[in-house]
Amino acid sequence: MSEHGLKSTRQRDLIIDTFFTTPGHLSVEDLWSKVRALDQRVSVATVYRTMKLLSDSGLAHARNFGDGQTRYEAALGREHHDHLICTRCGAIVEFENDRIETLQDAVAKKHGFAVTSHKMELYGLCKDCQRTRS
Repeated sequence: MSEHGLKSTRQRDLIIDTFFTTPGHLSVEDLWSKVRALDQRVSVATVYRTMKLLSDSGLAHARNFGDGQTRYEAALGREHHDHLICTRCGAIVEFENDRIETLQDAVAKKHGFAVTSHKMELYGLCKDCQRTRS
């Protein structure tokens, strides 16, 4: 943390450890619930501030998948990936596809565009929700 300019505190360390050891995409409320199970004194405001610091320092990515709730995913040690988001149940599937990445690079090159970052999110219904579609 210190190499990213973040001061270490016991509560912040607990939040960070919990965040980096929990798979998936966590909202502040989800993370707070997990942290509170370990230490009741951690406030939701402390979790919000810590996640903002992690996001600002590039250690976490803030994502909004169209439902108005920000979720965070770890940035360290992660390869670039894209997302499939179920609009009914909220399931999020991560995927990687080299052909898609190559095509995106070709489109950018064709238009003389220098890509610095990108994200791709596909919205629809997961298999389970398609089966129960009304």
